[in-house]
Amino acid sequence: MQTVQAVYHASSEEKKSTFIAFLCPIEAFEALHVRLKNEHPKAAHIVWAKRVFNEYRQIVENNSDDGEPKGTSGPPILSVMRGFEIVNAGILIVRYFGGIKLGTGGLVRAYGNAAKEAIAASTLVTFEFQTAVEFFTPFALLARFEHYCSTQMLLFQRTFDTQGAYWKMTLSEAQKEAFVSFAGVFETEGFKLL
Repeated sequence: MQTVQAVYHASSEEKKSTFIAFLCPIEAFEALHVRLKNEHPKAAHIVWAKRVFNEYRQIVENNSDDGEPKGTSGPPILSVMRGFEIVNAGILIVRYFGGIKLGTGGLVRAYGNAAKEAIAASTLVTFEFQTAVEFFTPFALLARFEHYCSTQMLLFQRTFDTQGAYWKMTLSEAQKEAFVSFAGVFETEGFKLL
């Protein structure tokens, strides 16, 4: 399975209609949808599809035709996403009507091709489930954990109190396993998983 970590876009034209397709991480989907509505008030349609894992690690899919004939825009985008095995992402396509009707088959092809163009313009990465990890370190261990996070290129959030630091990180399962192996040796020195 694959996903994206940034927003990508591509444009295409079909019988004078312009299709501007955006592929984004699921975390950016709602904000991007609102932004596109504001930036493209004269667009005929903004259709979309998304695939996301729920808390049970099942893929949940949703789509919208946004006024296009039923099944001619959202489902073809979803089909392309399935074909590329894209998860935890969404595709939004802005359509400016060019005055020539495409018909149902033409719409299916045009939206499917626009989705493929956005994917072609993107950098896909292998999807990995992420786990939140929270832990405490006393001040004496700060430099060691900062060094570990730096060498492993791990992003973290941290707050301090009078005893030490509280850390929050989101890690893949492999990263978590390696981290727990590294950090476990410091339990006698005050390291605690929360």
